[in-house]
Amino acid sequence: MKLVLVFGPMAVGKMTVGQELEKITELKLFHNHMTIELLVPLLGFTPEMWELTNLFRQKIFETVAKSDAHGLIFTYVWAFDQQADWDYVRTVCDIFEKVGGEVYFVELEADMDERIERNKTPHRLEHKPSKRNVEQSEQRMRSAVEQHRLNSLDGEIDYVNYMKINNTNLSPEEVAARIRTTFHL
Repeated sequence: MKLVLVFGPMAVGKMTVGQELEKITELKLFHNHMTIELLVPLLGFTPEMWELTNLFRQKIFETVAKSDAHGLIFTYVWAFDQQADWDYVRTVCDIFEKVGGEVYFVELEADMDERIERNKTPHRLEHKPSKRNVEQSEQRMRSAVEQHRLNSLDGEIDYVNYMKINNTNLSPEEVAARIRTTFHL
């Protein structure tokens, strides 16, 4: 059982890299918007929506971890200045590690100008209806960067199975291939 946690700021390419990684491994992609897009039409971006999102995700993690599946790719926006996010990541890792699973950490970073362009791509908007108001989505991105630190500091993550990739000028296929090779997935 493997968990590949792909994290980084909004529009850095987590879902798209996850899709490419899914194509070249036996892992299944569970990107963060799969639960968000289910609940936002009903509840908006409210605390209740986030509570249900986390409950759904936890149940999915527990079910997959106990299954015969090869593993999961999960995407996440990790606010490094928030202890609650560190605790959440630890909780998710524990679910997989308690059944003997291995966890791999992949941090993506990209220039803000590139992320703003990626935020508008048809592929992203197809999979994330809540981002289709591009102006509002871009404002959320900028606000998140002002309020939180969405990439780690050098040496902050000390997990053995960790890599950080600046994918500003890399294709999703290149990034996925690098992940697969580095972690022998």
